[in-house]
Amino acid sequence: MATVPGVREEVVRVWGDRVGLRVQVRGGGPPLVFLHPASGLAWDPFLEELAEARTVYAPLVPGTSMEDPDAIHEVRDLAELVMVVQEGLLALGLQGADLMGSSFGGMLACELQATFPGMFGRQVLLNPIGLWRDDAPVANWMMTAPQDLPALLFADPSSPEAQAMFALPEDHVEMADAIAGMTWALGCTAKFVWPVPDRGLARRLHRVTAPTLVVWGAQDALVPAVYAEEFGRRIAGARVEVLEGCGHVPQVEKREQTLALVREFLG
Repeated sequence: MATVPGVREEVVRVWGDRVGLRVQVRGGGPPLVFLHPASGLAWDPFLEELAEARTVYAPLVPGTSMEDPDAIHEVRDLAELVMVVQEGLLALGLQGADLMGSSFGGMLACELQATFPGMFGRQVLLNPIGLWRDDAPVANWMMTAPQDLPALLFADPSSPEAQAMFALPEDHVEMADAIAGMTWALGCTAKFVWPVPDRGLARRLHRVTAPTLVVWGAQDALVPAVYAEEFGRRIAGARVEVLEGCGHVPQVEKREQTLALVREFLG
């Protein structure tokens, strides 16, 4: 169950009753679906501020919840993951809801919009993965040493925001649980993109009809900023915003600037 204050969790039976899709919910107002990055879901200040005016629904990729780790075995590939999430969102009555995705979640948002055009509302993409250029390879985050992750994700790995994101609980049991949870989530999501995060999304992006905002960090060391224009070019009418002094997680490193862009775009 959800342990973050103010967050409730719903379990929706989908995929022929084989999967219990866990969806965490917070806030009030029009629905906004948040699709989490490869490391799993974290209710950070960015999501908390969004939840002040929106009801944020955050589905967990099957298996990434420590309450139901075996669920990952019921979803074979990315195409099945897209259908599992779509079934869950429809069961919750979220047809027409806006989508937002960070990194892995940004790719998933695009796959949902391309597979089911017109089913959901606007979308916000925060440094999504999913495309590949030989002249700008995406870094292999699964093979990156833990001590090198801050530099991979942040323009300034010494910043308070970076330090807070990677801070571990002082309690040894809680620390072990936090490390195990993130490691397991990375393993579960890697199943859908390993070893190269290119599953043909470039061939499908033209099917995305939803108004789209792409937000990117200019100093992203994981997915180079040239991909911002790639997504902008392939999604008709997409708006692209590249933030200076920012890496792979603009919602953390440039939270207020990203919030302003998102609020203005979503209305």
